[in-house]
Amino acid sequence: MIGQLKQTIKDEIEKALRGAGYELAPDFEVGLENTKDAAHGDFASNVAMQLARVAKKNPRMIAEDVIAHLNLEAAKIEQADIAGPGFINFFINKAALTQVINQITTEGMAYGKSTAGKNAKYNVEYVSVNPTGDLHLGHARGAAIGDSLCNLLETAGYDVVREYYINDAGNQIHNLVLSVYARYLEALNVAHSFPEEGYRGADIAAFGKQLADEHGDQFVDRLDAHYAYLRERSLTFEMDKIKTDLTLFKVDFDLYTSEQKLYDEQRVDTSIQLLKEKGYIYEQDGAEWLRSTDFGDDKDRVLKKSDGSFTYLTPDIANHIEKIKRGNDKLINIWGADHHGYIARVKAAIQALGYDAHLLEVDIIQMVRLLKDGKEFKMSKRTGKAVTLRELVEEVGVDATRYFFASRSAESPMDFDLDLAIKQSNENPVYYVQYAHARACTLLTRGKEQGFTPAELDVYNHLTHEKELDVIKRMGDFPAVIADAAAKRKPHLVVNYIHDLVSAFHSLYGAKKFINTDDPSGTAERLALVNALRMTIHNALALIGVSAPVNM
Repeated sequence: MIGQLKQTIKDEIEKALRGAGYELAPDFEVGLENTKDAAHGDFASNVAMQLARVAKKNPRMIAEDVIAHLNLEAAKIEQADIAGPGFINFFINKAALTQVINQITTEGMAYGKSTAGKNAKYNVEYVSVNPTGDLHLGHARGAAIGDSLCNLLETAGYDVVREYYINDAGNQIHNLVLSVYARYLEALNVAHSFPEEGYRGADIAAFGKQLADEHGDQFVDRLDAHYAYLRERSLTFEMDKIKTDLTLFKVDFDLYTSEQKLYDEQRVDTSIQLLKEKGYIYEQDGAEWLRSTDFGDDKDRVLKKSDGSFTYLTPDIANHIEKIKRGNDKLINIWGADHHGYIARVKAAIQALGYDAHLLEVDIIQMVRLLKDGKEFKMSKRTGKAVTLRELVEEVGVDATRYFFASRSAESPMDFDLDLAIKQSNENPVYYVQYAHARACTLLTRGKEQGFTPAELDVYNHLTHEKELDVIKRMGDFPAVIADAAAKRKPHLVVNYIHDLVSAFHSLYGAKKFINTDDPSGTAERLALVNALRMTIHNALALIGVSAPVNM
């Protein structure tokens, strides 16, 4: 409702400018923002300053032209004033503003949804950690941001597939099997040597013992004969553990793609053949190379080594070909900072196959630093190794973990303050926003106990306080915030929005009495505002995987 109202005002301003004889560029967009001070109206536009240089005209004169040609009634504007060097302040019909309350209560859980994405098919790949150990902080941040992004895209009208790429075909899997086998022998007290590049996690030791308990000594000195079975069991064990942790973290995937399956189905060989047909493969020193420098890479890349084995890049190309075949309009990969140099070579392969480089876009997740007692906290006290996702969640909870990770732009390194995340005070941003939802629920309960129910009116005549109108306008911005955050792929914009909305509500709570037995009509209207606010906070928190508690 507010978003539509803003767009209508922008459209009417543009019509006014054209009516006044101004020529506008095809990509020109009228600036319009919420005002910070109710004395300056509800919305303000800097359009006169935007055009001053091109029009070679004083901004105030441009603003006068806009007002003179503006259809106030069509834009639901009651008054338009010029301020400062040429800002135009708009005072909006209050009935038009407050109707957002009815929109929210009618749409409920669906409030915020839009068709901005036009059902474009997006494939989003994230986490995709090798199945050889636990999920750690970088994986946790990638999971939180990836899942929040997918929630955003879906809510904004995109058709989204969440994909996890399982690296289950490389030497790391062979080392996993050897590690499990060594632990199996250890559990049977059989002399053994541990692989030099093996995995020494406690989980591997526990699984080795489990195999010993299940099978006794039937695998001793018979690794080759049972290798396929041990490989399958080891992979299943590791992936089940990863999936369990992701479920705990409220992260699910639509598709798990196996690298090994790409080999088994000859899709890796096929990718090489496709690139050969396009003329971008050449042989040198017995190896097959991708001419990736033709597409901006700093050097050509080996796809098939002289010994006949493939590099890591080759199956990844095959996987991206499969993504394209599924009819996706956009491929989004969320990778760790150590993959930054890998982007150019994958994009080069996609271009070599005849596709636009922008079909694939990669968002890089920067590193996380844990802080405790003001100092960096690197190692788990329990294991002496890097802190895992599960340990972090056990320490501060899913809500705090997901909120903190979603609150910062992915490309920025972040400090995660463990002490702050568990504080039960407004210093903790998670507590601050969840408390606002609980406070809204409490107000509604108190109102009901005293015989008041939220009003549903065509015009909310009692909602005139500037802080009430501020909350209403912020609630009305929610669909536009989602659409913008989805288009920019920046979940932290939603977190910023939640914080600002909640701050406005807490400010209103301190300034206005919500339940007043001497003012039943005003109470019913304010409870309607509170109910709409409750729904908006709930929907916003759901986007980033954070709960909205009723009590705190």
